[in-house]
Amino acid sequence: MTTAFDALELVGVQLANRIVMAPMTRSRAHGPGATPTEMMATYYGQRASAGLIVTEGVQPCVVGQGYPYTPGLHSDDQVAAWRQVTRAVHDNGGVIFAQLMHSGRIGHPSLLPDDLIPVAPSAVRAQGQVFAANGLTDFVVPKELTTEEITETISHYATAARNAVAAGFDGVEIHGANGYLIHQFLAPNTNLRTDEWGGSTEGRVRFGVEVARAVADAIGPHRVGFRISPGNPFNDIEEDDLAAVYGTLVAQLEPLSLAYLHLAEVGNRDLTVQLRKQWSGAFVLNPSTNPDPVGRLELIEDGVADMVAFGAMFLANPDLPHRLLQGGPFNTPDPSSFYGGDNRGYTDYPTLA
Repeated sequence: MTTAFDALELVGVQLANRIVMAPMTRSRAHGPGATPTEMMATYYGQRASAGLIVTEGVQPCVVGQGYPYTPGLHSDDQVAAWRQVTRAVHDNGGVIFAQLMHSGRIGHPSLLPDDLIPVAPSAVRAQGQVFAANGLTDFVVPKELTTEEITETISHYATAARNAVAAGFDGVEIHGANGYLIHQFLAPNTNLRTDEWGGSTEGRVRFGVEVARAVADAIGPHRVGFRISPGNPFNDIEEDDLAAVYGTLVAQLEPLSLAYLHLAEVGNRDLTVQLRKQWSGAFVLNPSTNPDPVGRLELIEDGVADMVAFGAMFLANPDLPHRLLQGGPFNTPDPSSFYGGDNRGYTDYPTLA
């Protein structure tokens, strides 16, 4: 029987275990030009016992930034600064992927230079507010991407992937979930296009597939993961016919031979099982059930997933694999320190003696 503590080959290397640190926005890229800091290197290095670390969302271009103090991978300074992070993880025996996240319509002009405004498949404003330069602020109507701008955006992902490899990352994860740009192309309430990038199911999945293809061509498919969250309403997303849309998406991603598919579950285990059957590569699951951390590991033993991802539990427990092996105890995450700030609630969570 396969367990969470068995090794798994990925990216041509052996992962020490099948426990994944899920991507989590922390908004602590306080270096100049949205660059990572030494504190971020400490944070990720502390968690290198994960079989795989996936970083917080990293914007592949300037207009892709949706929140204050999130890091980028589109400048030489950013590449250089990320090297201290990847070095810290590798020195501690870990494997780390950068999550490429274009926020699309989720953002605000006050976070962007040169009079830029957020972009999206269609000019549909998200309901709600975003943390902008002056605190909580209403979302704005985004600029609808032209066909030429869509092609340019795809190239930004590919360039950011090359930059990630230059920065020492073992690979990248494409963020196609949680209401950000790729998810906005998938959802019918955010993609009102009638051209080849919208309309039909095939049109709506096209952008995500073309991003994956470009990134795989740039750095090799074995270095590329793809994250989805079918039915997640976060960031004012409305979806229907999930089986058809995500079945089509996964069917078109499958021939690309990517490293893994990462599914953030939203209560639909039947869909999870369907997509798991469609996908021949490694399957990472962030489950909506199994709140008990140790109980989650049974998903690997039962064959539901090859790897299981933990978010806030990894945030609060830098030595989470060891704690899971021991059956606990577990530190309790402090939500007040999730976003922004200093080392408190970031690098000061204790490990087991």
